[in-house]
Amino acid sequence: MTSGLRVVEIARGWIGTPYLHQASAKGAGTDCLGLLRGVWRELRGPEPEAVPAYTTDWSEPSGREELLAAAARWLIAKPLGSFDVGDVLLFRMRAGAVAKHLGVFSETNGCPTFIHAYTGHGVVETSLSAPWSRRIVARFAFPSGD
Repeated sequence: MTSGLRVVEIARGWIGTPYLHQASAKGAGTDCLGLLRGVWRELRGPEPEAVPAYTTDWSEPSGREELLAAAARWLIAKPLGSFDVGDVLLFRMRAGAVAKHLGVFSETNGCPTFIHAYTGHGVVETSLSAPWSRRIVARFAFPSGD
């Protein structure tokens, strides 16, 4: 696995990037998936697969877990419970909905936080408060660059 501190360092470099649906350009615009794609490119190089166009409701109408399936193809699944710095966290924004948001677990002054691109806010580091924590449905790590 890749160093979690390096993942967080790269993700923090995106803080302040405006929110832009389907984009992945540091400093210019990104959404949550674009942030993860940008971290991947800096860690590993070219992205492993092309990202098809997607709507803001992701795969909610179909109920298919597209984001979760893609994460499982390219990242290393980890059990839920505790988190390690640099973990990729996937969220369900509503009970029964598909996972459609993600962020990178981090810590600030010993408190759990996560870095994510959020509509209306851009890339920010947010407290991993109870309302966010209860929405986490999966945890992954970046594979090593070997």
